[in-house]
Amino acid sequence: MTEHISARTLRRQAIFWLCTLGVLILFLFVFRSILFPFLAGLALAYFLDPVADFFERRGLSRLAATVVILVLFVLVFAIALLIIVPILAGQLVEFIDRLPEYMARIRELGTSLAGDLEWLDPYLAGEPGELRGRIDELLAQSASVLTGLAQGIWTSGMALLNIIGLFVVTPVVAFYMLLDWDRMVARIDASVPRDHVETVREIAREMDATIAGFIRGQGTVCLILGTFYAVALSIAGLNFGLLIGMFAGLISFIPYVGSLVGLVLSVGVALVQFWPDWFMVVIIAAIFFGGQAFEGNILQPKLVGDSVGLHPVWLMFALFAFGSLFGFTGMLIAVPAAAAVGVLVRFAMRRYLDSDLYFGSSERPEQ
Repeated sequence: MTEHISARTLRRQAIFWLCTLGVLILFLFVFRSILFPFLAGLALAYFLDPVADFFERRGLSRLAATVVILVLFVLVFAIALLIIVPILAGQLVEFIDRLPEYMARIRELGTSLAGDLEWLDPYLAGEPGELRGRIDELLAQSASVLTGLAQGIWTSGMALLNIIGLFVVTPVVAFYMLLDWDRMVARIDASVPRDHVETVREIAREMDATIAGFIRGQGTVCLILGTFYAVALSIAGLNFGLLIGMFAGLISFIPYVGSLVGLVLSVGVALVQFWPDWFMVVIIAAIFFGGQAFEGNILQPKLVGDSVGLHPVWLMFALFAFGSLFGFTGMLIAVPAAAAVGVLVRFAMRRYLDSDLYFGSSERPEQ
């Protein structure tokens, strides 16, 4: 029989969890600028823990398993960087070399579509004083752009520090978290009130299944899509096809937004590169539409499915909301936070539907 829940108990539990959530949000907001490498290390330990458990079952100690896993991970990551970075650097150098050609193509495209730059006429017409005012306005806008550029340079400097922290702090955090993961879980489990331990364990298992299922499944989808886009765009002869394809696959975990950004980037480059050959532009667009059909009809149902309980609209809201509040760190925690909130909401609804607050004076159905 389902446990009966009084309205008073339900309210008290709701207040407790809301206060806990508020404290967590405040903590993330205050320390958002330094949390990224620590959260990255925590995430790495979380996903490598099953691998460490596998090695332990094969006779290795926890310390030896942790060292082997992290060394292998770092080696694979370094090899991937050594293979990918030179290719991306070569594409960047090629882009710089061909920039004058691209600018000429842009002028040609603009002339064809806009009729010999007729859009400039309103700015060149009028009295000299009016023209001077427009020039002053243009200079003011230029000053604003320079200010934004200076801020961007400062932000890039901070980003460099974050990257250094990521490569130095994250492996250390991941090592100690992975080494002590099972002990930490056991301590947390031992601190849960005994009257609620089974409920908390059930919620934790559901959260773990949701987060791991979504991220592993969606990560596989991103990898397959990125490979497909990069190979297909490169075969089609699109400049920077590898770079655009990998980027499009990487951000495809954002529903609809990732594919739209990749489509706009690839079609934009195709217009500059192939104009006036519309057939090639259509081919580039068809690659992305084909990738979307492949993802929606095969990859998502097979690898992610509906069991994770993350609606695309809820996921997009979480990504934008956490990104707005906590920056890139917020985007890192958006998916697990959205999954956790979804599990808690479903649990709260089950409790509510079995409480006096829901039934009121009505007679309860037989269990």
